[in-house]
Parts: sequence; C-alpha cells; structure tokens
Amino acid sequence: MNEFSNRPANLTKVCRNMESAKMFYTIGEIADMFKVNTSLIRFWEKEFDVIKPQRNKKGNRLFTPSDVDYFHQIYHLVKEQGFTLQGAKDRLKTKVSENADAKFEAVKTLKNIKTFLLDLKENL
Repeated sequence: MNEFSNRPANLTKVCRNMESAKMFYTIGEIADMFKVNTSLIRFWEKEFDVIKPQRNKKGNRLFTPSDVDYFHQIYHLVKEQGFTLQGAKDRLKTKVSENADAKFEAVKTLKNIKTFLLDLKENL
C-alpha cells in the first residue's frame, strides 16, 4: 500500500505529476508550460546563453530540467517583473544575492501549490 492509496484517483494523478520530473522536455512542452509561442522559446534560447538544449537525431531541441528552471527565471524576470532582456541577462549572470534565488524558489513553490489546489478544486 502506497502513500496515495487513501486518496481519490484524480488527486493521486495530480500528486504524481507534481512529483515526477522528466529528463527532457520538447520545445512545445516548454511553450505550453508558460503559455507562450514556441518562437519565443527559440528567441530566449538564442538570447540567453545559459540555455543550451541538446538535440536529437532529427535536430529537435531537448531541454533539461535545468533549462526549464532558467526559463522559469527568465519568464519571471521579463514577463512578471518587467525587466528588459538585457536586465534579465545581467540578473542571471550576476545572481545578485541568495535572497533573489530564495524569493524565486518561493514564488515557484507557491505557483505549484496554487496549481495543485486549483486542480483539486476542479476534481471535487
């Protein structure tokens, strides 16, 4: 018997999805995560040298969880905080302080909790 056995099936699915991580993500999956076009993901890849996707035999981009974390930071800085691209690049390069990283992690965790709670509400 596992830790999810007493939960409804939908809740179990949500919990497993939150806890599981893939080794690689396609450009379409990344775009869906942030609700942006794939062209923006390609643009950010070109502009931010910290993002270095691998490519498969077909030449498709395969992003690692580390790349996804950088996309989260870029999205947060550019779309939510209103940074310019150059400002976001500078912030990523310098990693100004541990507080900024902790703040980002807190925001990321809160967004995951919000998603979980909204999914839970839908399934009730």
